Amino acid sequence: MMFNKRYIICVGLMAFISAQLCMAETGPPFLTDDPQPVQFRHWEYYVSSMGTFQKKTWSGTLPHFEVNYGIIKNVQVHLLLPVNYNYIKHEGAKFGYADTEFGIKYCFVQETENRPQVGIFPIVQIPTVENNEFGNGEAQFFLPVWLQKSWKKLTTYGGVGYQLNPGKGNRNFLFTGYEIQYDFSPVITLGGELYYHTPDESQGKPVFAFNVGGYLNMSSKTHILFSLGQSFTNQSFISSYIGFLWTI
Repeated sequence: MMFNKRYIICVGLMAFISAQLCMAETGPPFLTDDPQPVQFRHWEYYVSSMGTFQKKTWSGTLPHFEVNYGIIKNVQVHLLLPVNYNYIKHEGAKFGYADTEFGIKYCFVQETENRPQVGIFPIVQIPTVENNEFGNGEAQFFLPVWLQKSWKKLTTYGGVGYQLNPGKGNRNFLFTGYEIQYDFSPVITLGGELYYHTPDESQGKPVFAFNVGGYLNMSSKTHILFSLGQSFTNQSFISSYIGFLWTI
């Protein structure tokens, strides 16, 4: 895929105000998630934007709002409310709301010196507003298992999930991802992920791609999250994530 100079500049700018939307949103700023739930009686609040950029189309959220709460020990509840956008060259941009995302993360194996942490994080995308531009009126389910292991400043996690993707022309698909990150200081953590998923449409192709990014810890409660990535094969796209996280 060839990009002209003007297009590259536009994507670079948009990346800082807007991740692939082919599935339920997982572990910010990456698609691969970890099994670690929010601590009991603690909250996470996100205001974020994620986007996928192709030569003639841009799509994503601008913004989306996410809340996670540690409802009991080793269990968190998750809610995500997206304002979606879709831009098609020569046709302009459309904005709207369609699906509400709800999930429960449960860590059932705790990490030890020789054993990884293991958890599940089933997510459902619930049709909330009738909007054919950003949804098909069908509930979608993502059913993953995630594992994590840490060694001092180095952390790695990954797993596999199955997406139930009903709708005309859609097909269920398998997602797998692996992430590794390093705490360079109390302020900055950097990492990257590789992920793959089978075709999500009847005429679609599998996707193999990467993201690199990290976290800037402005304080113990405020954090900036970011990532930027690109596909390796088939569907050619650039993806981005930028967000603000407040923890209490």
